Amino acid sequence: MRISTAQIYQGSLNAMLDNQSSLSHTQLQMSTGRRILTPADDPVGSAAVLDLNQAIDNTHQYQANADVATGRLQLGESTLGDVGNLLQRVRELSVQANNDTQTPETRRSISTELRQLRSQLIGLANTRDATGEHLFAGFKGNSQPFVTNAAGQVTYVGDPGSRYLQVGPGQQVVDGEPGSAVFMGIRNGNGTFTTLDNPANTGSGIIVPGTVVNPGAYVADSFQIQFTSATTYDVIDTSTATTVLAAQTYTDGAAINFNGIQVILNGQPGATDSFTVSPSANQDVFSTMQNIITALETYPNTQAGIAGLHNAMNRGMVDIDQAMGSMLDARARAGARLNTLDGQKSANDNFLLLAKQSLSNVQDLDYAEAASRLNQQLLALQATQQTFVKVQGLSLFNYLR
Repeated sequence: MRISTAQIYQGSLNAMLDNQSSLSHTQLQMSTGRRILTPADDPVGSAAVLDLNQAIDNTHQYQANADVATGRLQLGESTLGDVGNLLQRVRELSVQANNDTQTPETRRSISTELRQLRSQLIGLANTRDATGEHLFAGFKGNSQPFVTNAAGQVTYVGDPGSRYLQVGPGQQVVDGEPGSAVFMGIRNGNGTFTTLDNPANTGSGIIVPGTVVNPGAYVADSFQIQFTSATTYDVIDTSTATTVLAAQTYTDGAAINFNGIQVILNGQPGATDSFTVSPSANQDVFSTMQNIITALETYPNTQAGIAGLHNAMNRGMVDIDQAMGSMLDARARAGARLNTLDGQKSANDNFLLLAKQSLSNVQDLDYAEAASRLNQQLLALQATQQTFVKVQGLSLFNYLR
């Protein structure tokens, strides 16, 4: 077999280049700490690395979303706590103002503080988060959700939307609630029905917000307790125009029962006075406070006026209780979501730890093995170079000198 000098040179050169390439690849692996530098190094491992990196990136985004949701929920829960404290103060002032020892002057002083509290409540309802978005505006976070018109009425101009954030695979959490649900959609009265005195009443009758004692017999109609004399009354279902009770004898402080409802009348109603019992409706907390303020500032210091004031204050305190319950419910929901976030963030952290361990097992370099391989490749390159030096001297012309 004939081997030319050119073949010898080319073969030696190819061997040296191959050894240099292997040595360079190992050096690059050691400098980066990665076993897989290109998909050709390990096609199956490369696919696994891509999947693991994507899962890790997604989980990091889940954690970022969870942090955002946690911040908003914590601020919202704190704000609702402040609202609850404010409403508790409103109730204390209402109880104080409802006392017969108060004078018109002291009641006006109380109404002044209540006006300040109402303004403070509007400010709390328009609270912004760290990014400048309003907490209770729904999807309209860049717009102020509660606005006051010239008459002092508060209107909600946000929307009823709730923003969901993905905090884990298949796990979404609401980062807040719209103001329409927290501040506006509050059932007045006892949550089932509300009582109201006729503004034209002349007696001292005061109706106490009642209860449903027999839910099975309750019908969500409107009823009127109509006095036919100073000592007798009828109960009329005004929704069906039918008389439920007729010619009943009135006793101060005695319970009046009909259609599963129980209410109590105190004092001495006038001969033509009337009281209404109607199904509860949604009433915003700002209107509840305004009703209390209006009652303190408008009712005259007469027998009928004092009775009307007591009726209005009783309604106001029951409505405030409903508002406080709404705030507690909203805080409870926020707390439940925060607990969910804590659990999901912990699960995400555990997944990240396992995923990074798996990623390391697939793509990270075994330095001990790589160092041994580097020495072998370096020795092979040196041997190839020394062999080439020897081989290139094997020429017939060297003997013809």
